[in-house]
Amino acid sequence: MAAMGHEDDDVDHYEVLCLPSGEEGAALTVEQIEKAYRTQSRLRHPDKRPDDPNATADFQLLSSSYKLLRDESLRRQFDARLRGRREAAARAAAAGVKRRKAVSDLEERERAAASGQPACPEELAKREMKQKAADIERELNEFHTAKQAAASGATPTSAYGDKKGGSSQDGVKTDKGKILKVSWDGSADSYTAAKLEELFQKFGKVEDIVIKTRKSRSKGSAIVVMGTKEAAVLAIQNHFSLFPLNVAPVQESGGLPARSTQTNESRTSNIDGTGFRDLEASVFRKLQEAQKRKQCG
Repeated sequence: MAAMGHEDDDVDHYEVLCLPSGEEGAALTVEQIEKAYRTQSRLRHPDKRPDDPNATADFQLLSSSYKLLRDESLRRQFDARLRGRREAAARAAAAGVKRRKAVSDLEERERAAASGQPACPEELAKREMKQKAADIERELNEFHTAKQAAASGATPTSAYGDKKGGSSQDGVKTDKGKILKVSWDGSADSYTAAKLEELFQKFGKVEDIVIKTRKSRSKGSAIVVMGTKEAAVLAIQNHFSLFPLNVAPVQESGGLPARSTQTNESRTSNIDGTGFRDLEASVFRKLQEAQKRKQCG
């Protein structure tokens, strides 16, 4: 019986008896195997298939498979061979998947190189992160350059120098009729320069806003430079519409008092222009978002 004597036999004796194979077959009892053999021998006996030329060979295979599975030692060896076949098939399948994946990745990289695009989404993400980091670093450098220029009285060269809080008034006296003193109950953070600009724009163009930083948490104040005297007068006349803000004209003669009487050092430590405070918050928010994306990726 070749099925019982050869180690390289490819016949699955469980399947010959129409039984489940693999781990499920190895768990079958001898009684279940005998029952399956009796059923199959009745159905597949050569006398039942006189017109089938393969009936005898099929019945002989059925008998040999049954005898092997009844023998505890031979069945244990056969189960071990089946297990080895399954493991080898699984390794071959995994290797095939890896080979196909490697070939696919190589083809994708070649196509990407030919088109000038990154090879994969991961590389795209890395390039995007590098670009964002470079943009943030550039904005930080421009921000610090503008702030240092304002502190020294020089004209800043960055894109933020001509915004509110820049140095457009440095060295040039501003018509005091256009300057308003604005104060409110609460800390300096209660109103941002952008918010004040939004409120005063309804009276006319706003040229500049400087928020003073105070140690007191109960009072905040700012200097608002309107585009024209008429706009400043209109804001004073309609100050009730700006409640709870207190609006008054500047009484001192000359240019901006906050800028003409303070040293460069105290000016940078006590006064924040519109562009500086809002830009700094924006840059650091972008840094935090970039760090979060890096951690998720």
